[in-house]
Amino acid sequence: MASNATSYKQMKEDFVSNLSGGSVSEINYITAVGPIAFVLWSILQSRQSFFKPYKPLSFLVDFLLNVVAVLLALTLYANAPFLLSGLILAPAIFVYALPPNPVASRKRPRLPPNAQNAKSPGALSVLSTKPFLTTYRGSMLVITCLAILAVDFRIFPRRFAKVETWGTSLMDVGVGSFVFSAGVVAARPVLKERAEGRTTPLFQRLVYSMRHSLPLLVLGVIRLISVKGLDYAEHVTEYGVHWNFFFTLGFLPPFVALFQSALKVVPSYAALAILLGVIYQVVLETTSLKAFILTAPRTDLFSMNREGICSLFGYLAIFLAGQDTGMFVLPRSINPRSGTSSGSQRTTLLLTMGFWTAAWSAMYFFATHFSYGAGLDVSRRLANLPYVLWIAAFNSSQLLACCAIESAFFPSFYNAADAKTEQEAYETATSRVLRSFNRNGLFIFLIANLLTGLVNMTVPTLDVTPSVTMGILVGYAAVLTTLAVALDTWNISIKL
Repeated sequence: MASNATSYKQMKEDFVSNLSGGSVSEINYITAVGPIAFVLWSILQSRQSFFKPYKPLSFLVDFLLNVVAVLLALTLYANAPFLLSGLILAPAIFVYALPPNPVASRKRPRLPPNAQNAKSPGALSVLSTKPFLTTYRGSMLVITCLAILAVDFRIFPRRFAKVETWGTSLMDVGVGSFVFSAGVVAARPVLKERAEGRTTPLFQRLVYSMRHSLPLLVLGVIRLISVKGLDYAEHVTEYGVHWNFFFTLGFLPPFVALFQSALKVVPSYAALAILLGVIYQVVLETTSLKAFILTAPRTDLFSMNREGICSLFGYLAIFLAGQDTGMFVLPRSINPRSGTSSGSQRTTLLLTMGFWTAAWSAMYFFATHFSYGAGLDVSRRLANLPYVLWIAAFNSSQLLACCAIESAFFPSFYNAADAKTEQEAYETATSRVLRSFNRNGLFIFLIANLLTGLVNMTVPTLDVTPSVTMGILVGYAAVLTTLAVALDTWNISIKL
């Protein structure tokens, strides 16, 4: 029995090892299903008020569109993402052609600009909680939670699983996106400081960052003990013998606090991210560091965990790139000179996001193209410069898509004159499911990891049929979604 368990564990490790990934274009097609499904959700909400009030049927449709559609893209429709997108767009066009619900189409009256400056308890804050950012972060969490379990089943294509060393895959972009997304919202306290005209001393920033890191590091230790204690299948070359993703997330905040002081010399977080990425890449190419990470024997604690420790530089660059994005995505007025009207501010935001999407994409092209650029390969294991640029370009495009959808179907959000009206508009323009995932994202991700471990310890994932696999995955997705929505309904926020 022991030998059988050992051989099956080896089979599971081999199942996720030595993979080379797939094309960036295919990854874009698969991940485009999420925004396309959200287009249908937006049409149902903006034209028919389908999700208001939020009834059991509303929850079911919300779940099918924003969770199950993504799951289908990862599994049954992995080879036909265009077909799945077409099946979603067809009803979207049909619903859009229907006469709008009078309640849904009724617009709130515009108030004069100076009404927003009234000194009332419900006055608008400098920073707003923008619906498209919630949609983006919620969607990213959904696909990440789905992939970490689906990868253990044969129905999940091997080209979507994390690559061994060189190449691109769906799960590789998911890891980086988690860090980029954290960087976006990390811009909020910085912007708040600037709005209040104050500066937090370095020591205080470090203390605050350590308080934020401690729970993540504790989770990392708990995961390490449980994986080793339960003899769980693991992929050592992913992060190392002891390291895991929670350690990466936990060690980032203190380094970010230190790098914030460099803004006195380097003009922006984006420039800082690029500079850090370039320096790290130069060190990889001109020293023995790359050979050490990829081939060195694991003789001590550092060499045993070299992938996780050294890749921190790349993930820090990704975090800073996300923070730069947050600096222009989060403020209510991106550019005071672009006019005070909501329409002009929204147009400026879209143009700025479009510029940065093009800029990151161009830098990725020139870093990786063999004829017109440096010809570097992407490596999530190293978190090298091409990987940093790819993650920044991918997430910038996803944010741009979410912002464009919001602008098309929910422009009234930007006309809100007080905090209460804005909150109502925000809830109208965001999926309850995606909003709930975003609200308790790290906690839901932790639960997803625990459920993934439970399924792997109780189900022979490599031997089950496709129908059983889909039943397990849909049930798993339903449990996570129900938990997330329940916490939101009870107004519970669990911050880790």
